[in-house]
This record gives sequence, C-alpha cells and structure tokens, in this order.
Amino acid sequence: MFFVISKLIEFFLLPSNLVALLGLAGILAMLLGKSRLGRACIVASILALTIFGWSPLGPAALMVLEDRFPQPTLDKPVTGIILLGGAVDTHISSDRYTLAINEAGERLTATVDLSRRYPDARIFLSGGSGHIGGAGTLTESQVARDILISLGVSPQRIDMEERSRNTCENGTESATSVQPKPGELWLLVTSASHMPRAVGCFRAAGFDATPYPVDYRTRGAADLKRPTSSISVGLAETDLAAHEWFGLLSYRIAGLTAEMFPASH
Repeated sequence: MFFVISKLIEFFLLPSNLVALLGLAGILAMLLGKSRLGRACIVASILALTIFGWSPLGPAALMVLEDRFPQPTLDKPVTGIILLGGAVDTHISSDRYTLAINEAGERLTATVDLSRRYPDARIFLSGGSGHIGGAGTLTESQVARDILISLGVSPQRIDMEERSRNTCENGTESATSVQPKPGELWLLVTSASHMPRAVGCFRAAGFDATPYPVDYRTRGAADLKRPTSSISVGLAETDLAAHEWFGLLSYRIAGLTAEMFPASH
C-alpha cells in the first residue's frame, strides 16, 4: 500500500507535473467563468516553469544529494558489489525484445569496472518491478543480469533478488539474501543523488554497505552560477531532485528509515 500511495502522491508533487496541473486548473477556471482565479493559476504555471526549468534550483538540490557521500577509499578486499535497480527500462526491454539502458546506465558500467578490478567479489543485483502494474514484465535484476553478462561478467558470479519495488525493499531483500558477515566489505552502487536514500534504507535493514556513488548529474559550484541549457534539462534535474527529497522525507515519516539525511560514518 505504501508503494502505491507514494507513487500517486509523487505524481502530483513532481515539479513538471505541478506546472501542467496549474496550467490546466487555470484553463478550467477560465472556462467556468472564474477569470481572476484562472489568470492567477496560469501566471503561477508560467512562473513555476521558468523557475524549475531555467534557474539553478534543480542543480542545487541535486548537488546537495550528490555531495553527501564521497568516493570511498578501498583498502581491503571487496567481498561483494550490490547493484541497485534503476539503470534499465524493463518495459522497453520486454516490448522491444532488447536490453534497454536508461540515463542511469553508469551504474551498470561502474559495476562491470568494479567486477574487473575485484575479480573475487560477488555481484548481487537488487530490483524487481518498480512500476505500478508492473506484473508480467521483466524485472530490473533480470535485465541488468543479461546486460552484465553481455559485457563480459561471468554469470557464475551473479546473484540477485527480484522482489523489491522500492529502495527500502532493496535494503531488506538484499540483507536477507546476502546475510553479510562482520568485517566483510560490500560496495553499494547506485546514482550519487540516490545514495542518501539508499544508505538510509540499507542501514535500517542492518546492512552497513559502503557507498560507491556513480552517475553524477551536476558538475560542481559552477552549475549554480548559470541558467540551465534548456527548460527540459532544468525540469528533468528538478524532477529528479524532488523525487529523491520526497523519498527521503516519506521514508522517514513512514518509519522505514532512522535518519532523514544519512551521512558518512
């Protein structure tokens, strides 16, 4: 139930959707003869589109997330590498009979690189269907496994779970499947902006994996001094940041995590 409710609430809170909903509300109000309210909603929609699309708001919100966990210094053998779902498109993969990678595909290439640097490390994939009504489609772990194998990773090294639908379920299902032992070094591979939420969920599950952030979307402080290159780019970054901040807040309110904004030990 939490999964469905959180998806529905997020739909109305995503900045790009909010812009459209404000505009539609303005048009509806105008058609109903409420001109003043209609004009106010349309003006608010245009202002929101400008702020979310062109201003550094999205990059700034993303940068705070991406800078939370630095790249780790690895000074002992790596026991295993955990790759979280989110780097593939299961619907396209299923409907087009292909292996579709999305904009977070660096999670996969980083995992391949780590698998070569640490040839004795196990590889664990965590990801079921992260969509409402996703029954019957391929799971994220299935598609990721096929991609990793196509890139040269031995199938004998790969284990996976296909039950999790969100990040906290990634944590609990991974902990149950892997059962990490004290002293083991497990790397947690996911997008840098997603890492705070992932760490919070894994810690709540009792799995203290080492964050290995990849897939950065911001360059640094210079991004805060210039407008985005296009409204579509700005909206995408603002939506991604809103998705992560909403996730951090909702997980904490629901009691799924013990920290609102986890940090390095």
